[in-house]
Amino acid sequence: MQRLLAIMARLRDPDGGCPWDLEQDFASIAPYTIEEAYEVADAIDRGDLPALCEELGDLLLQVVFHAQMASEQGAFGFDDVANAISEKMERRHPHVFGDATQDDAEGVLREWDAIKRAERAAAGDADTSALAGIARGLPEWQRATKLQHRAARVGFDWPGPAPVIAKLEEELEEVRVEFAAVAREPGDAAARDRLEAEIGDLLFVAANLARHARVDVGSALRRANQKFERRFRSMEALAASDGTSLQGLSLEEQDRYWDLAKAREDT
Repeated sequence: MQRLLAIMARLRDPDGGCPWDLEQDFASIAPYTIEEAYEVADAIDRGDLPALCEELGDLLLQVVFHAQMASEQGAFGFDDVANAISEKMERRHPHVFGDATQDDAEGVLREWDAIKRAERAAAGDADTSALAGIARGLPEWQRATKLQHRAARVGFDWPGPAPVIAKLEEELEEVRVEFAAVAREPGDAAARDRLEAEIGDLLFVAANLARHARVDVGSALRRANQKFERRFRSMEALAASDGTSLQGLSLEEQDRYWDLAKAREDT
């Protein structure tokens, strides 16, 4: 750890450091931090432990980078970051580091939320909503799931997947209605706005369905993306073996290659 901290300090040293690293600030590094977190998730999804080791190192570098820049400003250093999270973990696990007892994971989550609310109140945060503290910088699909989960903890939730599926069908019909409205009046800004709103509602309910299935939305979407990419690349290869390319083919002809690519996976 000390070696990594020394490397980062050297890279940021105005006297002989790296020109690129010296140009960076919190805002310019933030996208890389997010990207590295996704790379970690991808390695986990692929079950690639050597890659996970490497990606965790890349993510740790992001923490070290931010801490180094903060240290240069006299705000905080890496030790402060490590101490802060250590204190938080001990404080939020009184059933491990204190005298409280918890028998199941749900009880732990309820206790965690109660401690977070108390921490916000002590810090002067007047927001007492069950939805307080959910970061606005999260990917929207992830924020949707967190909003739904928080609401469910106070009882505002469907009792099971069946009513969620019914709601999904209802939202899909509303999307159809607004698509038809836009088709009738392509220049109608209000119609397009309604269509966007209805698609948003559809996606929100789809995220809720995934939550009821205990399926991570990001993981499920990654699998769908991987499947589509794999099959599309297979389509391209099949077309190339026939001496043609997908571009310029009719949709019917492209669908034939899609079916062939799909059949390859099923065999």
